[in-house]
Amino acid sequence: MANRWRWAGIDGGLWVVATIAAVFLRFDFDLGEAFAAHTLLFALGAAAAHLALGGVAGPYAVGHSRGSFEEIVDLTKTALVVGVVGLLVNALLPTQLVPRSIPVTAALVAVVAMLAVRTVLRTQRARMRADATDQRVIVFGAGEGGRQLVRTMLKDPKAGLLPVALVDDDPAKARLSIDGVRVRGTRSDIKHLADQTNASTLAVAVPSADSALLGEIREITREADLDVLVLPPTTELFRRPTGRDLRKLDLADLLGRRPIELDSQAIAESINGKVVLVTGAGGSIGSELCRQISKFGPRKLLMLDRDESALQATQISLTGQGLLDSDDTVLADIRDPERLHEVFETHRPEFVFHAAALKHLPLLERYPMEAWKTNVLGTLNVLEAAFAHNVETFVNVSTDKAANPTSVLGYSKRLTERLTSNFAARDDNTYVSVRFGNVLGSRGSVITAFTAQIESGGPVTVTHPEVERYFMLIPEACQLVLQAAAIGADGQVMVLDMGTPAKINDVATTLIDLSGRDDIEIVYTGLRPGEKLSEELFTPGEDIQQSAHPLVNHVDVAALTPREVYAADSASDPVPYMRTEGLRGNHEVHTA
Repeated sequence: MANRWRWAGIDGGLWVVATIAAVFLRFDFDLGEAFAAHTLLFALGAAAAHLALGGVAGPYAVGHSRGSFEEIVDLTKTALVVGVVGLLVNALLPTQLVPRSIPVTAALVAVVAMLAVRTVLRTQRARMRADATDQRVIVFGAGEGGRQLVRTMLKDPKAGLLPVALVDDDPAKARLSIDGVRVRGTRSDIKHLADQTNASTLAVAVPSADSALLGEIREITREADLDVLVLPPTTELFRRPTGRDLRKLDLADLLGRRPIELDSQAIAESINGKVVLVTGAGGSIGSELCRQISKFGPRKLLMLDRDESALQATQISLTGQGLLDSDDTVLADIRDPERLHEVFETHRPEFVFHAAALKHLPLLERYPMEAWKTNVLGTLNVLEAAFAHNVETFVNVSTDKAANPTSVLGYSKRLTERLTSNFAARDDNTYVSVRFGNVLGSRGSVITAFTAQIESGGPVTVTHPEVERYFMLIPEACQLVLQAAAIGADGQVMVLDMGTPAKINDVATTLIDLSGRDDIEIVYTGLRPGEKLSEELFTPGEDIQQSAHPLVNHVDVAALTPREVYAADSASDPVPYMRTEGLRGNHEVHTA
C-alpha cells in the first residue's frame, strides 16, 4: 500500500510538471506564464483530482504491477478523465486559469511522463539484475507463453532468471519487444546470441512443443553449450506460465511429447454418470486411467488391485488422502473368481477397464504358469464377472507384444484379446481390446532401469545395439485408451498409433547425456528369450482398418471360447496350449 501511494505522489508531481511544460510550450517558452500563479493553481488542482480519482477507481485503488498493461490502461483513463474535467471546469470559470488547450495537452504529457518514469525504472532494475548473478536466459518462442514467461522472470528476481533475448521462427515477430526484451533472431541464431549475450540457458516457452522440435533444440543448444529448460505441456499448466514452471529437459520431452486431439464429448458421453471399475488400479497404466476417468464425471470410480499400498498411492493422487476408508478402493485378486463376482454384485459397474496383468517379459519366460494364471485365467475371470453382471462396456488393456507374439507375455495377452472377442458375440454389450507399446515412466520400465544404473555409476545394459521399441507417455496412452473405448466396435482390437519406434541404444545414450555424466559406458548383453529386435503393432495378415480417430486403428482377432481355456487349464501343462493358441491365425473364428 505504501509503495502504491508513493507512486501516486510521483504521478501527482508529474501532473504539475506536465501542466507547466504544456503552458511553457503554448506561450513560446515564456517562463513567466509557465510559473504564473494561475498556472500553478490549475496544475495543483489537476494533480489533486488525479490522485482522488486514481485512489477511488483508478490505478491506486488496486495493487497493479508497475508497468503492466492493466496499470497503463488505468493511468491513461484516469489522466484523460482529469483532462476532460479540467477542460470543462476551466471553460466554466469566470476567468480561465489556462488556455483552453492546456488541460488536454497536459493530460497527454502527464501520461507520457508517467509511462516514461516506469520504463526508466524497469530498465534500471534490469541493468542492476544484469550485473548480478542471475542466470542469463534466451527465451525460445515469442508467443503468449513467451510473453508471460519474460514478464514473470523480470518481475520475480528470486527465481534467478534474467531474459536477455527472444528467438522466434515467425517472421512477423522479428521486431517484437516484450518489456524491453527483443526478438533477435530465429533458432539458427541461438549459438551467436549465446556468445553475444553471455547467456547460459535457453528456455523453451512453447508448452505445445512436440518431441521433434525439442530434439532439434537440444542439438542446437548442445553446440552452443547452453542448458535447456522447458515449460511443461499445456495440459499440465493450470495458469499462466512463470519462470518457476521451467524444468530441465527430460527423456519424456524427447520421446513422448506429441499433440493429441481427443473427442472429449464422445469420451464424456461414454463415461459420464456411469459406475466405472478399473482393475490393476495401483499400476502405472491403471492409476493414470483412474486420474483421466475422474475428469469425465463418472457416478462412481472403483479402483481394484491386490496391492494395498499401490491402491493407497492411487487414492492419494486422486483425493489427496489415503485413508482407504471408502468403498471406491477394492482389494481383490483377479485370480479369485468368487471375489470378483462379489465385487461386481455389490457395485454393479457399467464400464470396466481391465488393466491388471503381469508384464515383465524375462520373468514370465521363466515362470510361464504365472502368465497363464494372471493374464489368461485372471482376464477370463474378469470377463465372466462382467458378462454375468451385464457390464455395458468392457475394455481389455493389451500390448504390442500380442501382435505376432514370440514371448510368453505376448502369447498370454494375445489370448486375452481372443477371449474378449468371444464375449463380444454373446450379447449387445461392447467388449474391446486396446493394444499399445511401452509407456515412458511406467513402473519397472527400461527407462527406470537405465536411470538407476546411471545413478549407481553404470554400466548401462542394453540387450542389442539395434533393438528398438515404441514409446509414448502414460497420460497420452491413457487418453487414447479412453478414446478407443468410446469409439470401439464390439470385438475389435483397437491399436494406438505409437509414432516412430526409438532405438533403445539411443535412449540409453540420451539418458546418459541428460545426466551430465561422461563416464558411463553401455554394455550389450544379448537378446533375451522371447525378445524381438523390433516390436510390431499388427500381426501379418491382420486387416487394418482406420477408426473415427486418426491415431487409432482397429483389427479383428479370432475368438477363443472359455471352454477351450478351461479344458487346457485342466491339463497337466497348459503352457504349450498358450503358445499354440497365442499364434492362432487372425482369420480363424471360434464360436461359443
